[in-house]
Parts: sequence; structure tokens; C-alpha cells
Amino acid sequence: MSDMTKARQAGPIEAGGGKQQTLGEYVNAWWSRIKGGDLGSLPIIIGLILIIGIFGYLAFDKNFFSARNYVNLLLQVSGITAIATGVVFVLLIGEIDLSIAFVGAVGSVTMTLLLTQGEEGLNWPWYAAVGAAMLVTTLIGLLHGAIITRAGVPSFVVTLAGLLAWSGVVLILTTQYSKAGTIVIQDPVVKGVANAFLPKIWGWIVYAVVIIGFAATEFYQRASKARQNLSIKPMGISLFQIIGLAVIAGAAVWYANTDRGVPVSIMISLVFLFFWLFIANRTRFGRYVYAVGGNPEAARRAGINVNMIRIACFMISSFMASVGGIILASRLGSVSTNTGGGNLLLNSIAAAVVGGTSLFGGTGRVTSALLGALVIASVENGMGLMGWNSGVKFVVNGMVLLAAVLVDAYSRRSRASSGIA
Repeated sequence: MSDMTKARQAGPIEAGGGKQQTLGEYVNAWWSRIKGGDLGSLPIIIGLILIIGIFGYLAFDKNFFSARNYVNLLLQVSGITAIATGVVFVLLIGEIDLSIAFVGAVGSVTMTLLLTQGEEGLNWPWYAAVGAAMLVTTLIGLLHGAIITRAGVPSFVVTLAGLLAWSGVVLILTTQYSKAGTIVIQDPVVKGVANAFLPKIWGWIVYAVVIIGFAATEFYQRASKARQNLSIKPMGISLFQIIGLAVIAGAAVWYANTDRGVPVSIMISLVFLFFWLFIANRTRFGRYVYAVGGNPEAARRAGINVNMIRIACFMISSFMASVGGIILASRLGSVSTNTGGGNLLLNSIAAAVVGGTSLFGGTGRVTSALLGALVIASVENGMGLMGWNSGVKFVVNGMVLLAAVLVDAYSRRSRASSGIA
């Protein structure tokens, strides 16, 4: 994918000239993109509103809109968002990683074993145990990527084998340490990752930092485009985006503060999300990732080391799997033989796809992880409040994923027919 194509994903089509667009020009350019199949985040935003509305109606008497359920939803979102953030990078290069759930489990089990205290425990400090767990999972990603690129084995096969192998490793580690197969997390810092909440004042401080940072970035980009003689979107649109974010984020912080406060775990996930968003959008590595996903052969001829980019993306995926795994283990307070099982793999991949990352590679944003996780967690949360059984839950999740893939396929065909992609 060229830099021009990537730039098109980030905003409306811009003509040169170094002048500010009128509101009419901006709206016309946006509508042209929509008609051409470049839907951006529009489908997921509409879908999220519909899902909240449907479950808000169905589970209204079960306190779907209560502050307590809202904070619980944020706790659910945090782990899925972390894992899905890494999945986005793998999908952007047109690959798949089916091992993420159990790779994250290997990370959380490794951390828990290193934290064990007592005469037979290793008694590592929390920061060393967490760092070691992340290193182990990153090396697992390196191994997967090396096999895929050097041996030419499809990522589906390699990571499916990884799913089986790493689930076995989790089983071996947990049963060897504990006959019951459950190991309790003893360190208070790690236990607090998903069970601690920001003091109310700190929630507002973080809010202020985010809004000021977003506004500064917006005005910096406007100044940068002016220097490069590029067309600038209307000032009213920039102000609307800043004010809109301020209102939405302010409402989110205020409502969380009416219950327990903003969860520390969601802040950790957002820090990593913003970091990888910067890497994807503002660095040469990020441009190379989109280029490899858009057209690997063209990227290779342009001098990009395609194999190294692929390996790096699998390492990012496994690293973020450990972040998500640690958050989820912290929430449960333990690891066990079934850590990484259930529908974690489905939810993590579905979050990235539902959020708008294409399965065909080259299209998507890192923020897809958060948007998709909100959808998946909202559906899971609503179905849980309604008391639906596991079979119905799997059917509904499958239909949501299928709808997202159909929208992606339609968007891809529309862009091809309109000449946009």
C-alpha cells in the first residue's frame, strides 16, 4: 500500500493548494469516499450504537446502563483490547495468528510461577516477572514469524500448531506446580492491575492530558500540512472533533467516577494502544507494514525487507497477547489449566475484524482494536445480563463477525470498482 493510500485512510481526500477547505468541500470529499467504498469507522460506530440500543432495551430492567455495569464493561474491554491491538498488525500484513490466546496464557502462567513465594517459590519481584513473561511471549512470536518466513509455511498452519503446542505448555506448567491445576497470583501489584481504580481526581487529570494532547496534535498537523502546501480541513471540523472527544471522554470519566472509578487495566490497554497507533501512523515501520499488506511484491521491489516486517508483526502480536493475558489473569486472581481457553481467541480476532481491520491485509487502523472490543464486550455483557446460554452466545458472536467480514468484502469490492484501491 502506498503512502497516499494510507493517508486516504486517515482522513478525507485532500487536494494540494495549501489552503483551508470549505465545509462543503470537506463534506463532498467525505461523501465521495463513502460512495467509493472507503467506509472507515462508520459501520462499526453505527453497529455499536445499535448494539447498545438493542441490549439497553432488552436488559434495561437488568441495569445494563448502570454505572456498575459500565465499569464492568470497561474491565471486560481492557484485556480484549490489548490482545486485539497485536492482532491488528498481523491482519494488516494479510496473515492470521490463531495462537494468541494460549501465547498470552503462557505469559501469564510464566509470570505467576516467577511470582510464587515461599520456600519452593522463585520470589521474583513483580516487574522482573512481568518483564520475563513479555520477553518469553515475544520470543514465541519471533519463532512463529521465523518459521512462516523462512520455511514458507502458511501462518494459519504455524499458529494453529502453536495453539495446540502452547495450550499443552500451559497444561504442563500448571499441573506440575499444582495438582489442582490452579495457581493463585500472590503479588499485590499484579493483582491490582485489573482490580484497582484511579482516584477520581486522577481520572480527570488523565482526561485533561488526553484532550490537551489530542488538541495539540490536531493543530500541529494543521500547521504541518500548511507548510507542505496541502489542503487543510475546515477549522470548524477540527474544533468539532476536539469538543466531541472532550464531551464523550468527559462523560465516560464522570460516569465511571459515580461507581468505582476508571479501571487501571483500561488505562494500561489505552497506553499501549496509543503507542502502537503512533508506530503505525507516524513511523517508517508503520508505512512498511501497510505496504507489505497492500502489495508484498511491490514492497519487496521498493527495497522493504518483507520477511523482517512479517516477523516483527508476529512479535508484536505475541507481546500484546502477554499484556492481555496478564490483565485477564489479574482479574481472575489466578491462572489454571484452562487459561487461554474458552472464546478468548474468537473474541480477540473478532474485535480486530469487527473494528474494521481487513482480513485481506493493508487496510485498517490500530484503533480498530478498541472499537471492536467495545462491540464484542457489549454483546457479551448484554447476553450475560439476559442469561442466554453458551450456544446462543456463540451463534450471536458468529453472526456479528460474519456481518463485519461481509461489510469488509463489500467495501473492498466497491473501492476496487471505483478505482480508489
